[in-house]
Amino acid sequence: MKSLTYLASFALITVSLAFAGDKDKDKTEGKFNLLEPAQVGSVTLQPGEYKAEWTGSGNAVKVEIIQNGKTVATAEGKLTELPQRASTDAVILNNVNDTSKTIDEIEFNHRTEALLLGAQ
Repeated sequence: MKSLTYLASFALITVSLAFAGDKDKDKTEGKFNLLEPAQVGSVTLQPGEYKAEWTGSGNAVKVEIIQNGKTVATAEGKLTELPQRASTDAVILNNVNDTSKTIDEIEFNHRTEALLLGAQ
């Protein structure tokens, strides 16, 4: 009876891990450096190293900006095809006013897609 209980527990854990892995399978990520303060949604990110993780495709992408393993901002976005692979990581900012900027686009080294944030 104990063997059956252990086997059932093992099977349940294995299935749970498989479903957890499937959830992350559709997630794409890329790292970038921000050289000056900029907003993503209502959050102002300070200069530093970040990771963008997104799910979805085309015009329906959900984006999480992560720093030190913690989600610091979220946004809606979309993916756009670049005419050629990006040669470096690049963050394109938009001047909102004299003191504020937003992140409009993130290009990732050696990728042909760029991540557009916010209303594009």
